[in-house]
Amino acid sequence: MQKPKPLKKGDTIGIVAPSAGLYFPHRLDNAIKFIESQDYKVKEFPCTRKVNGWEAAPAKDRAKDIMDAFLDDEVNAIIALTGGTVAIQTLRYLDFEKIRENPKIFCGYSDNTILHFAFYTQADLVTFYGPCVATQFGEYPKPLDYILEYFNKAVASIEPIGKVHPSDSWTAEFLDWSKKLDLTRPRKLEKNKGFEWLRGGKAEGKIIGGCLESIVHLPGTKYWPDYKDKILFLEISEGQKVDEADPLPYVDWYLEQLDILGVFVNIKGLVFGRPYYNKEDLALFKEKLMKRTERYMFPILFGADIGHTDPQITIPMGVDVVLDSETNRFEFLESGVKP
Repeated sequence: MQKPKPLKKGDTIGIVAPSAGLYFPHRLDNAIKFIESQDYKVKEFPCTRKVNGWEAAPAKDRAKDIMDAFLDDEVNAIIALTGGTVAIQTLRYLDFEKIRENPKIFCGYSDNTILHFAFYTQADLVTFYGPCVATQFGEYPKPLDYILEYFNKAVASIEPIGKVHPSDSWTAEFLDWSKKLDLTRPRKLEKNKGFEWLRGGKAEGKIIGGCLESIVHLPGTKYWPDYKDKILFLEISEGQKVDEADPLPYVDWYLEQLDILGVFVNIKGLVFGRPYYNKEDLALFKEKLMKRTERYMFPILFGADIGHTDPQITIPMGVDVVLDSETNRFEFLESGVKP
């Protein structure tokens, strides 16, 4: 695997829009102000502030920004503006050999799962499943400390992240960005219950994964990875409403698809991110997850700080991790960057 160099003070962070457009410019403005306050430079690529329906710009233009960011000698790291639904359209226009020859930090989550899988399978590149610009770095009055802690551990240090500790608090509250209610106060946080082991055990392997709704678009393509002996992490996005999870019947359907595709028979462990569901739906979701994996013995860690609820950790894709229910251990043994 190709590993990028770590991010250091004074470096330039490139912002690209691989999927959805910038519907709320104040979120980007907040993010840039914060990033620059941390002694980094920012370079916006042309599609960053564009809106073209449900996409930032035509796929060829979005892909050009991605390629230009990887080939730009001034840019040290690339962070996606946000998620969306159309990152998959950029794949046919990307030159993965050039990306392999110019390894850089690429960070984002949600629909950016598509790009993580593409870079993993076609460019052998370690990328980082973590915060986006508008959604996390644009938080008012600043990004959550837990997000920054694990982002910096992942991309700014050559040491492994080490043991992951659950956040003390979390939130799924949405303050309407269209009315700029997110600028009136910080979001309310509630106590985090921490990790929950739905199935005990110990496992070690390379970690890959992402947003479940994006992953299920890739079977049958060259971007579908080998899951043999991997630790799989999954998380689910919001549904049609930004403060609600994807409907349970859909998620149950996607989990069954992974089983039919042979994913569960191959993996050594599963880490599932904290979903939006209320108490009743959460219990039913866990029941369905256990049903879809009942034929297997791999450990399942549930409720990790991954994905669409905040805060979230940053996960280097393709590095060694260990799971151990007896010691409540979720630990990264390998760094995602190199000197």
